[in-house]
Amino acid sequence: MISKNSLLSRGQVISLSRFYLQLITLIAPALLISFGSALANEMVHIPSGKFIMGIDKVTSPSIKGAKLKPWSREAFHDEGPAHLVELSSYKIDKYEVSNAEYTEFMKATKHAAPAYWDDPRLNKPNQPVVGVNYFDAKAFCEWKGKRLPTEAEWENAARGPEGLRYPWGDTLNPKLANYAKNHSTTMPVDSLVEGASPYGLHHMAGNVFEWVSDWYDPRFYEKGNMVVNPAGPEKPVWLGGTGLYVDRLTIGEKRVIRGGSWVALESSMTTTHRFWNHPLNNSYGVGLGFRCAKTATQEPEQYVQYHFIQTLISMGEEKWKEALDSIDKALKDDPDNPEFKMTREFIKKQM
Repeated sequence: MISKNSLLSRGQVISLSRFYLQLITLIAPALLISFGSALANEMVHIPSGKFIMGIDKVTSPSIKGAKLKPWSREAFHDEGPAHLVELSSYKIDKYEVSNAEYTEFMKATKHAAPAYWDDPRLNKPNQPVVGVNYFDAKAFCEWKGKRLPTEAEWENAARGPEGLRYPWGDTLNPKLANYAKNHSTTMPVDSLVEGASPYGLHHMAGNVFEWVSDWYDPRFYEKGNMVVNPAGPEKPVWLGGTGLYVDRLTIGEKRVIRGGSWVALESSMTTTHRFWNHPLNNSYGVGLGFRCAKTATQEPEQYVQYHFIQTLISMGEEKWKEALDSIDKALKDDPDNPEFKMTREFIKKQM
């Protein structure tokens, strides 16, 4: 580390940072378990930071250069362009909300039962609640002192620091997700541990589609290169007469749903896939559920160390702007730490 009386040269500090980078690479799985650890009420604390949201469209060689009709499936792409997003620290449920949890909510509030509540395939206590519309999900989260996650928060928690295409990696593995009826019904919310996201969240691909708080706009990603804590469009977009592929499927004002479901197609399993539903619709695909989120008031101690580690990684790669950003986050919650202060001074001298 950098001590007060350090005589290390710039090259020596960079070499030391690179050593830490190699060490961190070896122990990364354990670090993710620690930094994405479950807190009270089975919530996972996601550290503040930046991530790439969405994905750029890859055009098939067979249609490159072709004049595509604007309403065709081939021309439609609502997952891009990929863009940089910065999020504050937040908590998100490790599991989808279960029938057992929803039962407590109904008893306490006299809220109506969801669709399929009497379906024996879907109503086991540890299965995810299904047949809920947007307002049902919102009411439950508020009753718990939480809220629905934003679309950006959901995707960040699913992709992890490396921006994975699927919660577990970059290759589809049918054994790690419940989709396309490869199981006869929904699975327990704490199942398929191997398919959890890097932060430890279960069923971020498959099982049930999950409501998020954002209105759906197929062109929303085109409206900015860098966004801080995006909450989606301010107003809903009427999906009709826009000349896009969605016109052939639906019209009206929609909310975003994420993650695919046990009856959904393989294409909906990616962490960037976006879909939509009317806020009052509770029956799409017999697999419409949710999980809750909560804004974090302060970074836990392990996340302060996380930001310091990110600083060392950026220093090792000589990415001084990123290093300064990370050390400032560490100092925000530990402003009197002398090691953090000296590290910041060193970084500033390199810029």
